[in-house]
Amino acid sequence: MRKKITKRKITLLDVAKAADVSAITVSRALRHPASVSAKLRERIQHVVDDLGYVPDPAASALASARTNVVGVLIPSITNNVFAGVLRGIYMEAEKAGYGIQLGNTRYSMLEEERLLRVFLSQRPAGLIVTGIDQSSAARTQLLRADCPVVQIMEIGDKPIDMMVGFSHRDGASTATQHLVDCGYTRIAFLGARMDPRTQRRLEGFSQCLKQAGLFDQRLVVTTPKASTVTLGCELLSELLARAPDADAVFCNNDDLALGVLFECQRRQITVPTDMGICGFNDLEMMAVANPAITSVRTFREEMGREAMGSLLASIAGTVVEQPVIDLGYELIKRQSTRSVK
Repeated sequence: MRKKITKRKITLLDVAKAADVSAITVSRALRHPASVSAKLRERIQHVVDDLGYVPDPAASALASARTNVVGVLIPSITNNVFAGVLRGIYMEAEKAGYGIQLGNTRYSMLEEERLLRVFLSQRPAGLIVTGIDQSSAARTQLLRADCPVVQIMEIGDKPIDMMVGFSHRDGASTATQHLVDCGYTRIAFLGARMDPRTQRRLEGFSQCLKQAGLFDQRLVVTTPKASTVTLGCELLSELLARAPDADAVFCNNDDLALGVLFECQRRQITVPTDMGICGFNDLEMMAVANPAITSVRTFREEMGREAMGSLLASIAGTVVEQPVIDLGYELIKRQSTRSVK
């Protein structure tokens, strides 16, 4: 019978002894790197690497009542919009020595509630959640959470704790007004998924056109399907089947806008003369499309940085002077819409 070989687990005390410092100093260097000198931090990290020490988050939680991890809930890991947000979050978290635990709610309120229960049971240092439309149960969990909370991607008048985002309604209204100013009169809305943020964009679109006397319900084409470029082609085809005189489209995101452009080219519809196109979020592909597509630019990486910055300040016990940060948006006018008259 083979003898079972076991290895003794390296402890925090082993690291402290090898680095000739106290266990508290090692803990501080690993959890809050900025709290110790660079020279001491480098010495401790060298010992950690040499011994192969791996911190025990459960033990840390018992000792401090919190882990060194920030929980982040987003509705999709495939949507490019959230890549920039996560990049900003990770950049700030890594600099401060915090880890990220990522949860994908898949646009489900029930899944968001479940993930919140899991995350909160693990005593996170803080939470970043997407949107402002949590269910009553989720909102209650967040209000009772013993850690700072930041809602991202939107702003509203009832923050749970802190918010970083912008007004989707205003962004859509600005884009729609641009199409009106360009001289388009049969302006359509193409929307996919129809999550709360998309619905607010539709509200901004509708309100703007009603004020201009141009709103027509037949020009609103939506679907609960997930957004894709192919879906943009399909939605434009559906629009033209019911309203062949449509002369512009505001798409609730850039995937749809690119699909609309491809379908226009397939049908030999001239852009922007016969069809204007405007997207939302201003992903990289908008600038390199031919013609380049007008879109509403949102500051996603900055949103991630600001959210993590507010969270870290609150974790450190600092009073956050601006709990609600409105990053705004910018309409980027390109060749897919006519010059303003």
